Amino acid sequence: MIVALGYMNDFVPLLVFAGMVAGIWAVLSMISNRNSRALDRLQRLSRPQSLAEIEDPNRTRSERLQGLMETAKALSSPLMPQTELEQSALKQKLANAGFRSDAAPAVYSGIRLVSLLTALVVSAAIFIPGRSLSLETLQYIAICTGIGFYLPAGVLWWIKRKRQQEIFLTLPDALDLLVVCVESGLGLDAAMRKVCDELGTHAKVISEEFSLANFQLQMGRPRREVLHDLGVRTGVDDMRSLAAILIQADRFGTSIAQALRVQSDSMRTRRKQLAEEKAAKTAVQLLFPLILFIFPGVFVVLVGPAAINIAESLLQ
Repeated sequence: MIVALGYMNDFVPLLVFAGMVAGIWAVLSMISNRNSRALDRLQRLSRPQSLAEIEDPNRTRSERLQGLMETAKALSSPLMPQTELEQSALKQKLANAGFRSDAAPAVYSGIRLVSLLTALVVSAAIFIPGRSLSLETLQYIAICTGIGFYLPAGVLWWIKRKRQQEIFLTLPDALDLLVVCVESGLGLDAAMRKVCDELGTHAKVISEEFSLANFQLQMGRPRREVLHDLGVRTGVDDMRSLAAILIQADRFGTSIAQALRVQSDSMRTRRKQLAEEKAAKTAVQLLFPLILFIFPGVFVVLVGPAAINIAESLLQ
């Protein structure tokens, strides 16, 4: 009975904390849903298309997720970057990972806060019951909470790295096709559309980026800005150099086909140098597995029998 009361006393702070979190979440959800419903009703009443739209409107996916976005923004306000430089860096990092929405920074900060609270509650539920609230327990809880706080950043870094690696691997094919299209007489816009059509199956990321750049060109944005945004949005050095060369060719009026050909040759040379560099590093990288794993086994096989014979002769 005493042990059960002790367990109940350990669980009381956790239950109180979980109740406070659930209450805050419910209040924020109610406020965001009420505001979103009021705004939707005002928009529908201001310019109604029909009476059926006023009574039973068809909510799109973005409208259904509006309450979730508002809740994420409310939760992410403590973790949002304060300065414009930090906000720009976060937006660029999310864009490099493929998240280009305006609400992406708020959603990302909200996910970090939710991950922090979840790790805190789970670690407290694991380490506190049956133990006293000692310094060691608090250290375990702090470590688990820190892991939960930095886990979304690690996942974002992994997504960004995989996406940039895919762009890096598929860029030579896209550039070769772009060179062929431009040299055959197509303009840069038509060549980019052709690349998107041909490489849409196995190079989806770079086709998506080219499609977005082509769409911005069709909307009337200057080519310099579109190409600069393409290089910054992907975060790949080869794409940035390609965008810089195309901007220079457009500014000085030189041949785009010749600029693309020069960029293709320089990219092949750079990739060859990277392959040679990795091949040269292989001998050094194999040294540590050889010393730690292979050499001890070989040493035991070669010296073991001789050591056993020496030990037996000494014992006799």
